[in-house]
Amino acid sequence: MTAPADPLDPVRSALLRAAHTAADEVRDRARADAQETLRAARASADEVLAQARDRGAADGAAAAAGERVRAVQDAWAAELAARAAVYAELRARVREGVRRALARGAVPQARLAARARTLLGADAHVTAAPAGGVTAEVPGRRVDLSADALADRALERLGARAAALWEPP
Repeated sequence: MTAPADPLDPVRSALLRAAHTAADEVRDRARADAQETLRAARASADEVLAQARDRGAADGAAAAAGERVRAVQDAWAAELAARAAVYAELRARVREGVRRALARGAVPQARLAARARTLLGADAHVTAAPAGGVTAEVPGRRVDLSADALADRALERLGARAAALWEPP
């Protein structure tokens, strides 16, 4: 015996097919939406990464520029310190040389005293300087022809030519 055909079978079959079709459409739309979301997320991530790279490059360039400025400043400070040390050594040696020359009589004390009187007048009070040379005074004026003052003036007269001390030979 065969079971009688249920008159709702064709309706059930149609509803089942419609449900499968609707489910397939929903699944396909969900896949498409997921792919679009992934594409948008990847594009956004790429943009964020590019911006981060650009910011990192800019920050790195700024930091490098700052380091270069600091390095130049440090180098200049070191060069100035070296120049000052060399100049101080030169000054000390020139002063010592002038002291020795005056002690040996290269320029007689009387000649320095005469020069002081020429500058200040015959009434100038002339005194021997401890390290050689003389100083002289009249009211309101003073002349220093001591060994150290003579050496310092000689170095000052070098003026811009002293810069040659810092140039390579």
